[in-house]
Amino acid sequence: MSESTEFIDRGSMQAPRLLRRMACWLYEGLLLFGVVFISGYLFSTLSQTRHALDNRHGLQAFLFLVFAIYFTWFGHKGQTLAMKTWHIRLVSASGNPVTQTRALCRYVLSWIWFLPPLAVVAPYELTGSETLVICVGWIMVWALTSRFQAQGQFWHDIWAGTRLVNEPPASR
Repeated sequence: MSESTEFIDRGSMQAPRLLRRMACWLYEGLLLFGVVFISGYLFSTLSQTRHALDNRHGLQAFLFLVFAIYFTWFGHKGQTLAMKTWHIRLVSASGNPVTQTRALCRYVLSWIWFLPPLAVVAPYELTGSETLVICVGWIMVWALTSRFQAQGQFWHDIWAGTRLVNEPPASR
């Protein structure tokens, strides 16, 4: 069968352990640093931005679009590089490959990891460390809520109709 029509065995629809998913999430963030660096350089070169705070909102919108392309593309393929490393695969709720529309929906819904704490800190003039504590606290609480979900999935995956499953390492 081709990769796009391949079905996942129902017995392997078990969600990876929370610690492994969060390790993958952290590794994904490290890899995205390179994507942000190259995208930011491209944006600042094309827009001829001379100061870091010039065109800040334009850069944020551009990075949102770049991340949307990144996560939609790799979500449709089933794995990002971090997911390959941690042997995790993204599939639809029924175990089929994820469509680009569903992957885009998952990307938009995944912003729930960041938007609530950022909305809370926006009206206040908090230091970077205070903002970091609030954001990390929210991320930990939000990740732990997956323990209360029957299948152990993150809520944005449930809402998007996707799920993370264990991917057995490829045999040599």
